[in-house]
Amino acid sequence: MDLKDHTEIEQKLQYQFNSNDLLEEALRHSSFVNEQANYDLRDNERLEFLGDAVLNLIVGHILMRRFPDLTEGDLSRMRANLVNESQLARIARAIDLGSYIRLGRGEIQTNGREKNSILADTFEALIAAIYLDAGFDVVFNIIETNFLTLINDRHPTANHHDYKSKLQELVQEEQRTMPKYSVTREEGPDHDKTFWIALNVFDIETHGCGKSKKMAEQDAARKALEILKKDGFKKV
Repeated sequence: MDLKDHTEIEQKLQYQFNSNDLLEEALRHSSFVNEQANYDLRDNERLEFLGDAVLNLIVGHILMRRFPDLTEGDLSRMRANLVNESQLARIARAIDLGSYIRLGRGEIQTNGREKNSILADTFEALIAAIYLDAGFDVVFNIIETNFLTLINDRHPTANHHDYKSKLQELVQEEQRTMPKYSVTREEGPDHDKTFWIALNVFDIETHGCGKSKKMAEQDAARKALEILKKDGFKKV
């Protein structure tokens, strides 16, 4: 792998390595190492081991910060749905990681660059390489950036409280006008926006806030249901 390739993957990660040796090791699959005469060449499996721990720690940290009211069980389920082979492979494909992995001939012939297992393992190794190269704060920011969309889709309905659906069912039963959600405000950069939503339903208006439109709508629907319950609406 030449310097040009290093530059390209670093641009996609928005991080420049201090140690090219760490980057090369992270991208070196065992099938490639097994075909080399150099017995000192190391594959990426040790980095993969460390990267798995780093990912679980940082994603857990982010989830606790973003969802302070969720239980340990809910947080564990959310993290498991984020840090798994299919999701890591999805992120790896988004940065075209497969194009940079050094594979043996057999893996190349069987389209190893597209295998979820190889992509996920290499992404973990890459995370460990950044952690060793730059430390916790830098790798935290990179993980948060790459997981942000996935995390924002995991709104606080892990305990199965889908407030929007419950409110819609209530409106249909009462044969009233369907809930109307509208964005009233957005703040923050594109990678870390906060949304405010206004909800009009049952002659009341509520306002919700969240890190995605879905989260803000759920928040507004939850507040509407609370008002209806306080007003003596028996079906809430």
